[in-house]
Amino acid sequence: MINLLFLMLERVGILVIVAFLLSRMKSFRQIIHNEHAFSEKMLLIAIFGTFGIISNYTGVEIHNSSISTQVWQTDLDYGSAIANTRVMGVAIGGLFGGPLVGLGVGVIAGLHRLTLGGFTAVACAISTILAGIVTGLVGKRFKKDEKNAPWRAVAIGIFMECIQMGIIIAVAKPFESALELVKIISFPMIAVNGFGTLLFMLIIQSILQEEERTRAFQTHKALYIADLTLPFFRQGLNAHSCRKVAEIILKWTNTDAVSITDQHQVLAHVGVGSDHHIPMRSMCTRLTKNALEHGRILKAESREEIQCFHKNCALQAAIVIPLKVHRKTVGTLKLYFTQTNQLDQVEQELSEGLAKLFSTQLELAEAELQSKLLKDAEIKALQAQVHPHFLFNAINTISALYRSEPEKARKLLLKLGAFFRSNLQGARQMLIPLQKELEHVEAYLSLEQARYPGKYTVSLAIDPSLEEVLIPPFTLQPLVENAIRHAFPKSFAKRKGHVTIRAFKQNEKMILITEDNGKGIPGGLLGSLGKENVTSTEGTGTALSNIRKRIEEIYGPDAAFHIESERDVGTKIVIMLPLSQYKWGDRHVEGFYSG
Repeated sequence: MINLLFLMLERVGILVIVAFLLSRMKSFRQIIHNEHAFSEKMLLIAIFGTFGIISNYTGVEIHNSSISTQVWQTDLDYGSAIANTRVMGVAIGGLFGGPLVGLGVGVIAGLHRLTLGGFTAVACAISTILAGIVTGLVGKRFKKDEKNAPWRAVAIGIFMECIQMGIIIAVAKPFESALELVKIISFPMIAVNGFGTLLFMLIIQSILQEEERTRAFQTHKALYIADLTLPFFRQGLNAHSCRKVAEIILKWTNTDAVSITDQHQVLAHVGVGSDHHIPMRSMCTRLTKNALEHGRILKAESREEIQCFHKNCALQAAIVIPLKVHRKTVGTLKLYFTQTNQLDQVEQELSEGLAKLFSTQLELAEAELQSKLLKDAEIKALQAQVHPHFLFNAINTISALYRSEPEKARKLLLKLGAFFRSNLQGARQMLIPLQKELEHVEAYLSLEQARYPGKYTVSLAIDPSLEEVLIPPFTLQPLVENAIRHAFPKSFAKRKGHVTIRAFKQNEKMILITEDNGKGIPGGLLGSLGKENVTSTEGTGTALSNIRKRIEEIYGPDAAFHIESERDVGTKIVIMLPLSQYKWGDRHVEGFYSG
């Protein structure tokens, strides 16, 4: 019995080696993972049916209680029998494939065993077919990815082997020979089949766990890449953002080149082929055009399929994935490879996942842009409003001066024109040079000082190097207007009004300060001003909240807006803005910010 046990362990090793080799095959791994269509069930029948046939051929012959060491069994005497691992392959096939696969494998292995002969041929054929049917029915509820699945499979395999021993005793003739045979082979066959089933199931589970680990790793990688690319895709599809995204993808994937296009041209290409896949030129591959036209993923597994017209192009495979916003294709993500075998299922799934994440990012960027545009439209509507009484007062002042001081009236008329021009420009632009904003302030002050000469004075302390730095329009003028209108009312005659405007650099930021020596802001309103509109007989604080909202929208946490005030001492408003690297007059800045 011990000799038979070792001989059978030697035979089952052959099957385990075959199982291991199968586990390295992509097609077999896919069958293990996926739900089985009819064609896949047929393939499972063929695979595990072959296992059964190999088990029959490599069985150990038992003749008159003596054990043969012959390696390959092809034809048995009537008095002989075979101890083998046939039921192992049948049971695993039934558990994985269900009733159809179990029956198919059982019939193949059972009929093949019948052809080999021996006094147990019929009993073994019946028990093998029965094992296929039973394990197939059990397989409908068998979950191969459960933690205890291998031990359940072992228990089922051992149970079916015990059934086979019972059938041999019941069917094989003569009874005495059958009983003696069972005494010899029962323990080795039950032990070896159970051990072989355990090894096979562990191999299957390693496939499943390896796939899960791979998927988890790919998911982590995709999310990590998406996190790195988010700040750039929030800018939309443009040459700068797409190049940064392409560089990130190239670094964190196994691709040899990455391209991103919009609907008309290549926005970025990094990696192999950069000498002729040049950004900002029209697309040269028909593959990309087809992906854009049909909105579906396309693969190319040769240079001819890529259809690059450069004869020395080293790119041999590619996958082109549409980028969609609200189900409309707005561009493509293209991953290129220099070797065809690099474009495997893992890379394809990763690229598809990235494309979905990128499409979502682009949708969010568009939604964010629409939100900003809406807010900007609301803000510009506020900016375009001019108090009617200011216009009428200015006209009346100019009319009064026209006869007595015509030259002064002419200059004030020019200032009024400059004031309205600044209002219109501010309504069309998101950013203007500080110098333009100061001209707006000066025009307003000229008109107001003509109406109330000697009521207040204004001093400016502006760092000349900041005059071309871009700031939001209507940043200083409303603050000066607030000071003139609210800080120095008629009832406040304790001192002559004075307004100071300062601009200077500090820690890579531009500091804008508007300060007056007026009556100050009541403590009950100070905490709300600039954050929300307030209820007051002197105003609602709309201008302050407008300014604060705009700088938060444009600069985010890099900017600050702060109000300090003390009753009968004055009010100080401090605005901190990050220094822009661009100056007014740069072509791309003008194009971006012009209305």
